[in-house]
Amino acid sequence: MSYNLDEIKKKYGKNAVSLTMTEKNTEFCCTKIGGKPDLPADFEWPYYESEDYKGINANRPLSFMAQINFAEIKPYDEENLLPESGMLYFFYELMSMEWGSSPESRNCSKVFYYDGDLSKLKNTELPEDLKKYDSECILPEIAVQIDNFTDVPDLCELPENLNDDNYEDEDYCDDRYEMQDTLWAKILGYADIIQDTMLFECEAVSRGYNLYSEPPEFSEEEEKDIERCSSEWILLFEMDSIDYGNYELIFGDSGRIYFYIRKEDLKKRDFSNVYFSLQCY
Repeated sequence: MSYNLDEIKKKYGKNAVSLTMTEKNTEFCCTKIGGKPDLPADFEWPYYESEDYKGINANRPLSFMAQINFAEIKPYDEENLLPESGMLYFFYELMSMEWGSSPESRNCSKVFYYDGDLSKLKNTELPEDLKKYDSECILPEIAVQIDNFTDVPDLCELPENLNDDNYEDEDYCDDRYEMQDTLWAKILGYADIIQDTMLFECEAVSRGYNLYSEPPEFSEEEEKDIERCSSEWILLFEMDSIDYGNYELIFGDSGRIYFYIRKEDLKKRDFSNVYFSLQCY
């Protein structure tokens, strides 16, 4: 008996906002990838001290990854989870390209929310010391096409087994991939997982556990509590590796970066505890 994708959408479907790269020109305070961000005058650029892939330790500026204008996104936010206005900014340090699975790497990424008058923002130059690092650390300015769709869970996060036939699993994965084969970045919905679910990781690392090397030994009570609370985390933003014109940015080995937020924090418009993760093949 074949599984029914429409039934899975009805039971577990979530609205997701898709961002597709385009060749269009960008405008002031638009939703975009890279380039120069439109920031408040008093914004303090985030830095992160770490050892890069060359073994050099330094305090480096984070790269500007993307900005989201919620007024542009709102018509596609069918579940009314996002703010109606304001700007959300994503930064990430690309020379060390941390995985995010330890408390020590918390500052390798930064999410900043501005809910003021957009006319007071300024198209801001990137830090001069960012330009001395690899060229991939400065993303080109990329306009995006905004749309939405009904997303379904990755197989490892699907709350039910399709059946005992592995071909059902393969069919589901193929169908899910086909649903979003042109997708490059998205807001909300379910993560496109490369390795394994990150929900437990979000909660455990946020409690101070380091999952980067050997997994810690949790007490049975603590593990159950982490598992219970992990359901409070949802995907905020996901971004794929970039191949755009002459620019290429690969996260690990053809990977993706993910930003998660607790449901309650999103309701409160509190973006100070967003969890970052990188996965690759």
